[in-house]
Amino acid sequence: MAQILPIIQIALSVLLIAGVLLQQSDAGLGSAFGGGDGSGQHTRRGMEKNIFNATIIIAILFAVSAFIALII
Repeated sequence: MAQILPIIQIALSVLLIAGVLLQQSDAGLGSAFGGGDGSGQHTRRGMEKNIFNATIIIAILFAVSAFIALII
């Protein structure tokens, strides 16, 4: 288990990075500093919702694998 855990963490980290980068963001640099339309609401539908949920699951799995690596 100790030999395969780093490989699992690398794979999860690559998937996590890809999931975050694939998410659509309508927020520009101006809204990061307080500008923009101010609504802040966006309903996720279809593939965007699936990518969002998969990113959350991958992040949880990555955190669990890091905790297991800490224990081992």
